[in-house]
Amino acid sequence: MNRMHALTDLSVRKAARLMSCGDLRAADYAQALLDRAAAIASYGAFLHLDPPALHAAAVALDAAPLPAPGTRPLHGVPLAFKDNIDVAGMPTTAGSPWMADHRPRLHAGVTQRLLNAGALVLGKSNLHEWSQGVTGHNHGFGPSRNPFDPARITGGSSGGNAALLGLRAAPAAIGTDTGGSVRVPAALCGLTGFRPTVHRWPDEGLAPISPTFDTAGVMARCVDDCVLVDHAVAGGPAQLAATPLAGVRLGVPQACFWEELDPPVERLARETLERLATAGAVLVPCDLAETDALFREGSMTISLFEILPALATYFARHERPFDARALTDAVVSPDVRPLFERLFGATAITPAAYAHALHTLRPRMQAAYRECFARHDLAALVFPTSPLTAARIGEDVEVMLCGRTTTAFSAYIRNTGPAGMAGLPAVSLPMGLAFDGLPAGLELTGAEGSDTGLLALALGIEAALPRAPIAPAVQELATR
Repeated sequence: MNRMHALTDLSVRKAARLMSCGDLRAADYAQALLDRAAAIASYGAFLHLDPPALHAAAVALDAAPLPAPGTRPLHGVPLAFKDNIDVAGMPTTAGSPWMADHRPRLHAGVTQRLLNAGALVLGKSNLHEWSQGVTGHNHGFGPSRNPFDPARITGGSSGGNAALLGLRAAPAAIGTDTGGSVRVPAALCGLTGFRPTVHRWPDEGLAPISPTFDTAGVMARCVDDCVLVDHAVAGGPAQLAATPLAGVRLGVPQACFWEELDPPVERLARETLERLATAGAVLVPCDLAETDALFREGSMTISLFEILPALATYFARHERPFDARALTDAVVSPDVRPLFERLFGATAITPAAYAHALHTLRPRMQAAYRECFARHDLAALVFPTSPLTAARIGEDVEVMLCGRTTTAFSAYIRNTGPAGMAGLPAVSLPMGLAFDGLPAGLELTGAEGSDTGLLALALGIEAALPRAPIAPAVQELATR
């Protein structure tokens, strides 16, 4: 394996440490990632790259004094940003060709904190149009493609991030998660995805869906890198010890979350539970069926009511005129256009329905989670992140789940959506490859505000699971 491939395999923490002590030039590291990005261009991962700008920033960093220990935890690390997160001077399209001329003058809050921590901007990554889908199949810019099979979806909406990470073209990537948009692509591409408690990370500068549910989050190849990024953004610990699994109580919500799983996912998930039990975890059956019902009843009501006012606020931040009808008319993805059409006329959500969902249904869901955690003394809930592996591109509006046809949207976020609606922290960990040869993920959902403890637990569970799978394409690239 040549030096370029060795560099692209570095973790965030290792790369930052090497650069902060002068053992690796930022320019060399950035160039290795840019070379890999060029080699995987057919996977549709990036929407915007500016190699000269990244090279100039890296060269300037190399010429500057080395940082004092602990002051710049991400020193020199190029990060990819989902293209609904503002990076000043770069386009933010939100996955819509209609927004191709939008170049924010201000960084998003999360972008600014990461740059303050020493990170560089690698580029802007592909996503489902307006983040309103779970497959990563963008019909305006083209789909992002799964590292394990380019004919299959990455999951979404943060799909470009998953392709980049899985193919070693980025060490970590910043996405957003409303109902699963970080966790679903992490699961379908063999990666780790962390959704923090809502509002733990800054909200400003994200092209929104629902301010009640939205949060930025991080995707990486290991939990430790998520810990380091969370430290840079939210001030959590810079390093965590893994929680020993002996005696840890993990809730297993059989109803809904463990029902109707496609056979490849179910077999792998049951084997994963056995591994956790062997490692000493106490698996506690629990009932969260109410959260599924509340999610189905209230989630879309809240998000569909909030999206247009939230987008109007985002446009006002950038002094752009906002025309909801023109935005809708410009939507090109067949699974996204109907969602926007529902915002007008007789199908629009009424203020009364929104108030009921926001002030009655959502608090009931949050209370159900709190009661479940308290009654069973749980460290986290565990279940498959998504009930099926990656569908084929072009066969991804409707999918087959356990022999029946359903919408991809409802299938892929069935298990991730409730935590998003409740605003809870969650981590998706790679379980390995299912018998269909594709990755699947295990979600850990924590109690509100338990982010640090959840990440420590994720480190412990990660150590008990097989090493994350590596896509065959990565091995092929290593031989070039």
